[in-house]
Amino acid sequence: MKDGFIKLAACTPEIKVADVDFNISQIIEQIGLCRDKGVKIAVFPELCITGYTCQDLFFQDVLLDKAMEGCLKIAEAAKGIDMLVAVGVPVKAKGKLYNCAAVIKDGEILAFVPKTHLPNYNEFYEARHFAAYDGIPAKIDLTPYVRESNDGSILPVLLGQYIFECEKVPELKVGFEICEDLWVPDPVSNYLAKAGATIICNLSASDEVIGKDSYRRQLVSNQSARLVCGYVYCSAGNGESTQDMVFSGHNLIAEDGALLKESRLFENEITVSEIDVKKLVFERRKTSTYPAERTNAAVYSSDTRDGKIGSIKFSLSRDECLLTRSFPRTPFIPLNQTERNERCHLILQMQSHGLMKRIAHTNSKTVVIGISGGLDSTLALLVCIMAMDLLKRPHSDIVAVTMPCFGTTKRTRSNAEILCRALGVTFREVDITKSVLQHFEDIGHDVNDHSVVFENGQARERTKVLMNIANQVGGLVVGTGDLSELALGWATYNGDHMSMYGVNASVPKTLVRHIVKYYAETCGYKPLEEVLLDILDTPVSPELLPTDESATEMTQKTEDLVGPYELHDFFLYYGIRWGFEPEKVYRLARLAFDGEYSKETVLKWLKKFYWRFFSQQFKRSCLPDGAKIGTVTLSPRGDWRMPSDASADPWYRQAEGLEP
Repeated sequence: MKDGFIKLAACTPEIKVADVDFNISQIIEQIGLCRDKGVKIAVFPELCITGYTCQDLFFQDVLLDKAMEGCLKIAEAAKGIDMLVAVGVPVKAKGKLYNCAAVIKDGEILAFVPKTHLPNYNEFYEARHFAAYDGIPAKIDLTPYVRESNDGSILPVLLGQYIFECEKVPELKVGFEICEDLWVPDPVSNYLAKAGATIICNLSASDEVIGKDSYRRQLVSNQSARLVCGYVYCSAGNGESTQDMVFSGHNLIAEDGALLKESRLFENEITVSEIDVKKLVFERRKTSTYPAERTNAAVYSSDTRDGKIGSIKFSLSRDECLLTRSFPRTPFIPLNQTERNERCHLILQMQSHGLMKRIAHTNSKTVVIGISGGLDSTLALLVCIMAMDLLKRPHSDIVAVTMPCFGTTKRTRSNAEILCRALGVTFREVDITKSVLQHFEDIGHDVNDHSVVFENGQARERTKVLMNIANQVGGLVVGTGDLSELALGWATYNGDHMSMYGVNASVPKTLVRHIVKYYAETCGYKPLEEVLLDILDTPVSPELLPTDESATEMTQKTEDLVGPYELHDFFLYYGIRWGFEPEKVYRLARLAFDGEYSKETVLKWLKKFYWRFFSQQFKRSCLPDGAKIGTVTLSPRGDWRMPSDASADPWYRQAEGLEP
């Protein structure tokens, strides 16, 4: 359970209706398989000990007593296994029969959790056999079901609604609901989550009809998102009676809206994945609208029922959890092509509508943008085009300025001009070489000294040119810097760091490339497509160090200096968005980039990321306006507020202590 990861399983055993001995053997066998997989929480279907479809056989003491004996057998078989197990069983209590989850740990039944909402329609008619839980706990005497060979004393087991709290992992709090409890307007899991449960387990027997699998999938995913929880949904499968319906064994494991794993329909399976409870706790703590945990919270909203949620402690060892779930190398980019295109289209719409509003509000006659022939300025220019189209204004109201100097290559200069011609914008070239040389002479800087003064002098001169041209033409300067550059502080303070509206400010570098590619593939204009594809093929570079005038290759490549952007975007997403510790970020990066980068390389750039992120906050403290695009933004007015002089030592030292 290292780093907050808990391995869980939704288990659908083969059963025979009313054959308790057979069902018990199958359940115990699957518990053993789960143990071998390192599972810490195993969930079995609703009423799996007897079978869900026993109908009026549930009135027979022969079946009910056999079921309780079987429950004790499962507990005995689970003794010494480091696993919390939940199995479905009918329980006699208070003169009625309850549909329960028996929660078992290390040979002991911790509690029976009863079903609250009973279906009473069509194929389901549970109210004929079972009573709905009324919120009043009870004690179940198990003595009559103990085998004579058992010399130990059996204490009464509580029947009621509880949160099961792990003593060694305080973030792990487990709640149980049963099938219909989720499908009602006010699910039991709502109250379990408010009481602190980070994992909700559902023991279900959901029959299969056309379209129900999609609805079930959405229901589980949405509930895990609304409650910011992990959700394990385990359903009955092959072996239930097919007299009136069939059961598909559709198991689902979700985390905060993301479906991590699901089983194949009509194949009884053990579905295994890992849920990150530390991530869930972080998100709940960060979300101001998420309620604080309430002890003794009511299971019901009605004042007529005082049913409270109690707590029961259990223990699991803190051994390392072997991860089977994958972590994409590019978390900002959907892996599915259709989803990726939809996201690119939406981002362009958001960027262009944000800029459109700013242009209209300021009554700007033009927008002015520095165009370099690189990816960021290309995306910003495309956004300007879309904004002008929304305003029904000509593309000539966009003034694109290229400003060649010491490091400009023939390729980027050519691409910048071809792009502007293809888009029909007003194109201006201002060679800043003379003015930069004059500036160096004014401040006494040797032109052969290619230090930061040499580079930043050019960047600030370009910004000055853009600002003055904007005054000249009644324009608004559009910034081109992206989210990844802001995270690393890879911008010249009061140079390219500054603009009047930053359209790319919350778009990470890895995503910029895909947005430009999407535009190229959908623009429908061959010359524009060709130049955009060539820009995509151009290395990322600030082009500030000298090169031959006729050169087409850069002497300065950004990723050689600060590291691969795909690594930094990964670090940004998990280290900043989710607040993971450097050790955990490093672990996930090693898994995600295995075969792409060595462990030494990952660790090198991880340390570089933390050093730059903390040392460059002063640039982010005074950013221009720019629309928020995704869940990660570094605007001081939005999702990230941090003192510029905060110490990086706790994070950097942890990264320093990691061994590749």
